[in-house]
Amino acid sequence: MPEGHPPFLVVGHLNKAHGTKGELFAWPLTDYPESHFAPGIVHLPGDDAAEQPSEALPALTINEVRPYRRGFLVKFAGVDDRTSADRLRGLYLLRPFDAIDDLAEGEVFYHELLGATVATGEGRVLGEVAEVFPVKPSDLLQVVGPAGEVMIPFSREIVVDFDRERRRIVVELPSGFLELERGPDA
Repeated sequence: MPEGHPPFLVVGHLNKAHGTKGELFAWPLTDYPESHFAPGIVHLPGDDAAEQPSEALPALTINEVRPYRRGFLVKFAGVDDRTSADRLRGLYLLRPFDAIDDLAEGEVFYHELLGATVATGEGRVLGEVAEVFPVKPSDLLQVVGPAGEVMIPFSREIVVDFDRERRRIVVELPSGFLELERGPDA
């Protein structure tokens, strides 16, 4: 497994049972759903999932999958009725990191951003990324530093560089952005 990556990544969420034959509606939490929502094995979170090898985590086998609205209807082996499907509702689906697709140029995993130092092009350190919020039109980085908290759009116009090795994000903020973000009392 590549250094610095977790053993598993969340690729989907089982929202609710669909129909009476054991299908579940799965909400994809990946940019590559066609790779992860296909017949094969997915894992469920277990106790201390972050430290367990994939063989130790509970697993489900996807037998069938079909697109449905903005997600997928998934049929798992051994889940043949609504009652069985309801028991899985609310669980996340995991894939081993080594089964995850390679990223395209310029893409990052959210976990790589957490804890990264955020600085301006002039070298002023704003803080570290505490959380990433996937919202539209642009994901937001919650940056916490000496001057407090600031929400910075994770967009090509704002984030001009991400150095994975140094875990450093360089931003180019519009004039007055920090003052506007922090408010008049900051």
